[in-house]
Amino acid sequence: GRLAGDHYKWRLLRANGIEEDYITGDGDPEQKFIRFVKTMAKAIGNPMYHWCALELKKYFGITDPINVPNAAKIMYRCNDLLKDDPTLSARGIIVKSNVEFIGTTDDPVDDLKWHKKIAKDKSITFKVCPSFRPDKALNITDEKFCDYMGKLAAAVKKDSLDTASDVLDALKTRLDDFCACGCRAADHGLTYVPFNDISMEECDRIYKKALSGQKVTPEEADGYVTRLLIELAKEYKRRGIVMEIHYSCTRNVNRRMYDLLGPDSGFDMIAASDGCGNLAKFMSELDATDELPKTIIFSLDPLDNARIDTLIGCFPGRGIEGKVQHGAAWWFNDSRYGIEEHMKSLASLGLLGNFIGMLTDSRSLLSYARHDYFRRIACNMIGNLVENGEYPADEHDLKMIVEGISYRNAKKYFEL
Repeated sequence: GRLAGDHYKWRLLRANGIEEDYITGDGDPEQKFIRFVKTMAKAIGNPMYHWCALELKKYFGITDPINVPNAAKIMYRCNDLLKDDPTLSARGIIVKSNVEFIGTTDDPVDDLKWHKKIAKDKSITFKVCPSFRPDKALNITDEKFCDYMGKLAAAVKKDSLDTASDVLDALKTRLDDFCACGCRAADHGLTYVPFNDISMEECDRIYKKALSGQKVTPEEADGYVTRLLIELAKEYKRRGIVMEIHYSCTRNVNRRMYDLLGPDSGFDMIAASDGCGNLAKFMSELDATDELPKTIIFSLDPLDNARIDTLIGCFPGRGIEGKVQHGAAWWFNDSRYGIEEHMKSLASLGLLGNFIGMLTDSRSLLSYARHDYFRRIACNMIGNLVENGEYPADEHDLKMIVEGISYRNAKKYFEL
């Protein structure tokens, strides 16, 4: 079903002609698994096969090939272990994976009650903190924008948010609440990066136009987004919050399936858009007044690798190692090939030793194995450079680089 699924898997099942009833529907669970295993047997070269094999080995001790003859054995063994092994509870998997900190993705209207509950639970040995994701407050052309503004007003105990300045104040209030729960990052998902630098007064006019039900032009929408992003970035800098920007994704391209299943169902694609030009203007605007926060840039378009790697070198931070980061190979690029291409570009054009490493934007606790996958690929790449004579076989320096990318750099960068 929808709650138990992962759109990476769904896309492969559809590519194998599996009926939707056995993907997101109510088909028999055992038959769903058989169809998934049948699909995996064809997934040579796809990271999904690697991930699943790693998950089975790491958490269940299963090393059998993922294919139809082994399907029943794998299914019953995993189910038995999940039922009987306390180390395979949600907490158990997190502890077994040596996780110290989890940054969840949360909307500004979320009440954060579970974060507060977890923080008070002394039996939980790791930290779980919210990450601020205000996309819905910026999506001024979305048909549900006005409804969302009602929810944001309620979240700050206001009857309404009448101006863009009110929206910004509400977001600041919620950001304070997030920070009280240990928030370390704010994330923005953009189809493309706009830059139309308008005044707050002009921003208010555009916002009021949208609230009144009038159609906002693309140029006006870009202005609203740009102004709010600039103002929010200044708030992140004041609070020591890391700003993340994801872009170059076209979402929900299959209208029929969007009507049937809604968003985040596996019908998204890479968009060709060079956001680096506008990102440079945006970052320069903030840097001019020393209000640029630590920033991580992710593009879904792998052709942006070199552009991003040259862009991040333009905005150094005084005393900060790698203030602006090229985020880990993301989503469709999260394969061996994509990870290697990302790191080769970063190494060629910047300092790979300052890279903050992997993140997992997955819906499954078992996907902590993807960090292991990333580390193996990184170590293999670094090892090859050493064996080729392109870097000395100095254990001290290599340990610094590998431990940095795998753990220490991120811990230092997010001030954990």
